[in-house]
Amino acid sequence: MTKIIELKKLKKHYPILGGVLRRQINSVKALDGIDLIVNRGDCIGIVGESGCGKTTTGKAVIKLHPATGGNIIYYPKDNSANGSKTGIDITAMSGSKSRKIGLTGKMQMVFQDPTTSLNPRMLIKNIIAEPLRTKGGFSSRQMHEKVIELLNLVGLTKDHLLRYPHEFSGGQRQRIAIARAIATNPELLVLDEPTSALDVSVQAQILNLLKKLKDEFNLTYLFITHHLLVVKYISTRIVVMYLGKIVEIADTQDLFDNPMHPYTFALFSGIPSTDGKAVSSRIVLTGDVPSPIDPPAGCRFHTRCPFVIDICKKHPPQLESVNNNTTHQVACHRKNEIPELVKNSFGKTGS
Repeated sequence: MTKIIELKKLKKHYPILGGVLRRQINSVKALDGIDLIVNRGDCIGIVGESGCGKTTTGKAVIKLHPATGGNIIYYPKDNSANGSKTGIDITAMSGSKSRKIGLTGKMQMVFQDPTTSLNPRMLIKNIIAEPLRTKGGFSSRQMHEKVIELLNLVGLTKDHLLRYPHEFSGGQRQRIAIARAIATNPELLVLDEPTSALDVSVQAQILNLLKKLKDEFNLTYLFITHHLLVVKYISTRIVVMYLGKIVEIADTQDLFDNPMHPYTFALFSGIPSTDGKAVSSRIVLTGDVPSPIDPPAGCRFHTRCPFVIDICKKHPPQLESVNNNTTHQVACHRKNEIPELVKNSFGKTGS
């Protein structure tokens, strides 16, 4: 596997201004130093409660929101083909420098609500053609043919060219948003809950479309969602986040079979079950999520963890491999004890 993106101690703090002079008095630590390697062809699912930093991670990667600290390293495809491991730090790179190294359009994003992400005053043909105009190098005829090709790829036709977004259903609008995102032949797509605003039957169609496009164009996905069964269906690896930190990373099936962090257990215990057993084994977390303005010392989950001990309150745990499994990493001082503790306390060891 070759890398496409590597995040090193990535931070995103949003300033809080106060006083007459509107000076910074504090900050919201939405993302507070995460390390993550994204390999080409991966579909990395990012899950966690609202406010955990999922969407902020995606926006920081594509530089929609500039990082406060840390590094975003991009590994060009040509280097990968030649066996080179040299990456390019794009954290503070300007638009002109991005164009110079051919990065423009290589990373795109599909937003949660297509109703707000598509310009209601533009025809569909212009919405999809817009990134092509920005990238340049297309004649009018080539652009027209490319737009029709993109529509066909997402299950629409040239009959939809001269319509406005409000004339489509939610699922069709999301197909248009996907067509716009893949127009520049990107290598990485950040998908910010792309199915959450859609009906269940339409969600399945969009997920199958995304899987088809991923295989056809060898795309890499960062898939952000609250829906654990959706992420299980589409992802190859899953990242679990809590209050701006990564608490667990593993291959999808491994994580569902062998969760190791108490927060992951709590998330998985809420997955509905057809046999009715999920209710009796539900792990209910007490207390509220701490404020990202002033997160707790030590492990950030310790204020809600049923298995907290003294060290958890003082020292932040590091993300470490479990049982020499380099693909499964957990940030918990009691990671080797947690499965047995959960089984004894709640009668549940996996999902």
